[in-house]
Amino acid sequence: MAKNKLSPMWITLIVIGVIVFFSVLWFIGSYNGLIMVDETVNEKWANVQTAYQRRADLIPNLVETVKAYSDYEGDILTEITNARASIGKAATPAQLQAAGSQLNSALSRLLVVVENYPNLKANENYLSLQDELAGTENRVKVERDIYNQAVKDYNIKTRRFPTLLIARMLGFEKKDMFEADEGTEDAPKVNFG
Repeated sequence: MAKNKLSPMWITLIVIGVIVFFSVLWFIGSYNGLIMVDETVNEKWANVQTAYQRRADLIPNLVETVKAYSDYEGDILTEITNARASIGKAATPAQLQAAGSQLNSALSRLLVVVENYPNLKANENYLSLQDELAGTENRVKVERDIYNQAVKDYNIKTRRFPTLLIARMLGFEKKDMFEADEGTEDAPKVNFG
């Protein structure tokens, strides 16, 4: 009787084949996981941009309402227009944050104008726009927080071994989060006296 015995060469080839098969499966799974977290970050970034754009779109309505009741200062409109354009062009969190700060500055100047017109502060349209703007500010904050969480998940995945090897090989780089503006770490000082 002849025994069906595999030669050591066949055993070696089978072991190598199994190792290659599982390595390919691991590579595909890791790559697909990286694509998934990258696309999640892109989706959350789009949501942040949408929230900023909504905010930027509300401000001209506020400006028009202020114009109807006041001796409006035209240079504020120029600042607001430039800031809105910057928001549309922002490609990174830092650029979007800078554009948002520019818009905040122009909006603060607009609100100073409003303080001089009590009739305007009581106007229903103005109050409605201010409420909408406040709600949009909250949406911006929520979307930034969600984006930061997605970036954190992405950065962890791309920096954790062994996925790190695939991430580096295929060009998945660390992404930036939104950070607090300078000076926000100091609490405002309130003085009633």
